Amino acid sequence: MLILLFLVWLILNGRVTVEICVIGAAVSAALFYFVCRFMDYSLKKELLLLKLFPLLVQYFWVLVKEIVKANVCVLKIITSPELQPEPALVYFDTELRTGLARVMLADSITLTPGTITVSVEGNRFCVHCLDRELAEGMEESVFVELLEKMEAEEERWK
Repeated sequence: MLILLFLVWLILNGRVTVEICVIGAAVSAALFYFVCRFMDYSLKKELLLLKLFPLLVQYFWVLVKEIVKANVCVLKIITSPELQPEPALVYFDTELRTGLARVMLADSITLTPGTITVSVEGNRFCVHCLDRELAEGMEESVFVELLEKMEAEEERWK
């Protein structure tokens, strides 16, 4: 994060001089100290984020693939007059422990066309699906598997 803050400083200044680099390093260090002190952030969390980076990239790639697949499915429903969608509310439980993982799952479901997360209460999700076909296998989806891997990696770091 310190390096990212410094790079943002350089980009916003538009040029690189010794003075700009020295002031940028001081401002970046002060902001990083503030974030660590008052926002419950630490170098250990930053290293964990770097460790999780390959899983996050994989998660993003899977999300993009699932969005494309769901778009095709919704397109079939819209363009085929003989296909009548059967909307459904689906309830399922998950074993995700952290709030961040549950939020990421809820957002991923909502970003996928034809589905929207209606509510999350504890580990119980309520999802509205445009068609029953879109609801199949939601509780053991690839999103859940990747989020569980991320949580397991986080547990090893504690």
